[in-house]
Amino acid sequence: MNENRKIIHIDMDAFYASVEQRDNPNLRGKPVVVGGDPQSRGVVCTCSYEARAYGIHSAMSSQNAYKRCPYAYFVRPRFDVYHEASNQIREIFHRYTDLVEPLSLDEAFLDVTNNKKNIKYATEIAKMIKKEILEEVGLSASAGVSYNKFLSKLASDYKKPSGLTVITQKNKQEFLDKLPVNKFFGVGKVTARALKNLGIETGYDLRKLELCELENIFKNRGYTFYQFARGIDYRPVQPHRERKSVGAETTLSHNLSVEDEEVVDILSEICEEVCERLKTCDKLGKTITLKVKFEDFTQITRSISLENALNKHDEIRTNVYNLLKNINTDKQIRLLGVTLSNLIDSKDECTNITIFEYIESITNKYESMD
Repeated sequence: MNENRKIIHIDMDAFYASVEQRDNPNLRGKPVVVGGDPQSRGVVCTCSYEARAYGIHSAMSSQNAYKRCPYAYFVRPRFDVYHEASNQIREIFHRYTDLVEPLSLDEAFLDVTNNKKNIKYATEIAKMIKKEILEEVGLSASAGVSYNKFLSKLASDYKKPSGLTVITQKNKQEFLDKLPVNKFFGVGKVTARALKNLGIETGYDLRKLELCELENIFKNRGYTFYQFARGIDYRPVQPHRERKSVGAETTLSHNLSVEDEEVVDILSEICEEVCERLKTCDKLGKTITLKVKFEDFTQITRSISLENALNKHDEIRTNVYNLLKNINTDKQIRLLGVTLSNLIDSKDECTNITIFEYIESITNKYESMD
């Protein structure tokens, strides 16, 4: 039964910034911003908790971040280093279970119901994992423990940084009823604002709604929110989940026009994040989609399908920029997103090479040896 599962959600604390502080002792305890140069039109990828105290957050322009904290340390992201740390962390996960479902470089679900070390309590496993990550990787993590994925993810976010929260059958309803509705998975800023206008601000308010009312508000997601408000989630941890797409998006800290050069910088950061996510799941994509949401909440998408799959940052970025050029509007942009779909495994990349290209590559190889 679902209630008998033991699910842990591990979420690294300010992952990119924490890696930078780990590798540079001079940054420890300081406000650190990982992202673009504040003298350019770059954006914030993430920041340390010290920087968050100044109101700095991801997707904010680096210039705005600098205005909020001129004393912050701005560093460019080093995705190769973050990827290496992520692999170390996953190796620790697999000491306890092979039922590991990574969500990104810095978070994952673990099903430890039947674990490799025959440890009875998931809370004990979570403590051991946190300790090993700190000792071996030099980073802190927060953990959530519960009987399903939805609740364990809520729990890991509850007492950051370096937190450990357990949600059981006995305390789950009290926890959910007090929770702000914007903390529920799938409730973004727009939906939260719409719910607030209806007087729905907490999990308790959400739970009072009938299923038909939820379906009127959320359409096909109504049943999911009906279950979430009651702590119900039957989704299993899927270590070998077949991804159909890989993407990233960000809501801008302020609206921009299509012609604004800052849009280009933000898209470059998004493409870099998508690139790293593709590498994390060992995928390449043939179809690139640019998503643009405007100030009036209307949105458009532009896509291009390529003959050869790719996962390199500069190639993704170039195609996204070309898609952006095809958008002509006076509306202000409030959200940008990039997605790669029609995925193939990295190991199958050779299937994109024609027999003539293969022969040519071999010929060139031996000519270079002469």
